[in-house]
Amino acid sequence: MLDKRPYDRRRFLLDAAVGTAAVSTAGLVAGASAAPAQAATAAPVAAGPRRSGAVSFRWWGTSGWRIDIGDRTVLVDPYLSRYDTGLFTGAFNENTPLKVDTAVVDRLVDRAENILVTHTHWDHFNDVPHIAGRTGARVVGTLTAYHLGLAYGLPSGQLAPARGGEVLDFGAYTVEVVSSLHSRNAAWSMAFPGVRVSRPLRPEKISDLPEGDTLAYQIRVDGGPSVFFMGASDFAERNLAGLAPDVAMVASAATTATADYVPRLMAALDYPKVVVPVHWDNFETPLTNPPAVAPNDRKRLDDLIAAVRKVSPRSRVLVPEYHTAYHF
Repeated sequence: MLDKRPYDRRRFLLDAAVGTAAVSTAGLVAGASAAPAQAATAAPVAAGPRRSGAVSFRWWGTSGWRIDIGDRTVLVDPYLSRYDTGLFTGAFNENTPLKVDTAVVDRLVDRAENILVTHTHWDHFNDVPHIAGRTGARVVGTLTAYHLGLAYGLPSGQLAPARGGEVLDFGAYTVEVVSSLHSRNAAWSMAFPGVRVSRPLRPEKISDLPEGDTLAYQIRVDGGPSVFFMGASDFAERNLAGLAPDVAMVASAATTATADYVPRLMAALDYPKVVVPVHWDNFETPLTNPPAVAPNDRKRLDDLIAAVRKVSPRSRVLVPEYHTAYHF
């Protein structure tokens, strides 16, 4: 029977969304201002070993990133449409229709070679089929992401299902896929659990996009940094052994359902030089600076920062702003 009680965002969707490394940017602390970077207009490029120019990382809210490796672009969980579902106002509607804000998405995404999907909730997967269809990007994700891609009409050759353990070589960079876990809400559950083991009908509403299992990724750039990406605030620490990234994009935890989240995570990642909190912003507001953050989420962000500084005092904590180019 469907629970008719009012939805509490943090109980229902715990997706909260969380030596030195040189960081070149203005947005090192919460509230720092930086001008958004302008999207480039170059045509999509084919995969290959070449890397020319600097490596930059731009946060696109939630756990979304644009990584430019010279003239090649990798996206992680690119959710740019950011439409209202009532999640942040206490009036969550699981039947909210799926839609893509093509004006925003097409302006920001001029090219993409690979799209790395951590899991298939709408705030991670919503815009992926449109971007892949427009750019020809390869979609790396779970078997659920594979079947959902087919449902949206993407060709199977453009979809790369992964389970964790794969190390994919793209010449200028490698992508290591890590089997991971989705975060838990205050009831030790999550929104829209489940997987897709065959091609479903084309999704129409946000509840048609289940969690679908969860992955994390580590990108190692040839001659550059190794960077770890999470899309939800839980993990299997044994799967992180040996990664030792320079930079970790860490999802903010919304409840205490995951025991000793930060101490275990920092130890498992061998205390990264730079820790970047993600998935703490209100992702149903425009992607403009400063990022909108609910009061409860602000406290959880502050708690995450304090916990990292306590257990990993040599780590630099970088609170990102949208669109800002970070160089590690």
